Amino acid sequence: MKRRTLLAALAAFGVLPAFAQAEVLPYTPGLVQQHLDAGETVFVDFYADWCSTCRAQSRVLDQLKADNPEYEEKITFIQVDWDQYSDGDLARRLEIPRRSTLVMLRGDMQLGRIVSGTRMSDIKALLDAGL
Repeated sequence: MKRRTLLAALAAFGVLPAFAQAEVLPYTPGLVQQHLDAGETVFVDFYADWCSTCRAQSRVLDQLKADNPEYEEKITFIQVDWDQYSDGDLARRLEIPRRSTLVMLRGDMQLGRIVSGTRMSDIKALLDAGL
């Protein structure tokens, strides 16, 4: 069973509050800019399903978001499928060198980025920059 399906089922049965795990939005062209224009802080995860570093980053992110619900309350999380959008406008504009790149954005500013890093302290610092 996929994690999202499991979480939705647990929320439906009252085992998990519905707000406990905010949805990570799948990227579509223009989505990041739409959320930035709305004044939101946006965390962009350039991810590939087959990437072991990406999966490690995802586990760390899940743990940090579980430990601090404020991250999901104040940050919009968008996941960019590297296989589909690695040569797209967003990746070029942000000069993304590879999958497993995490970027925090607010307005027209880049608050920070991690390329291929999986250390919890580094990812936490990036999330804290978005608060």
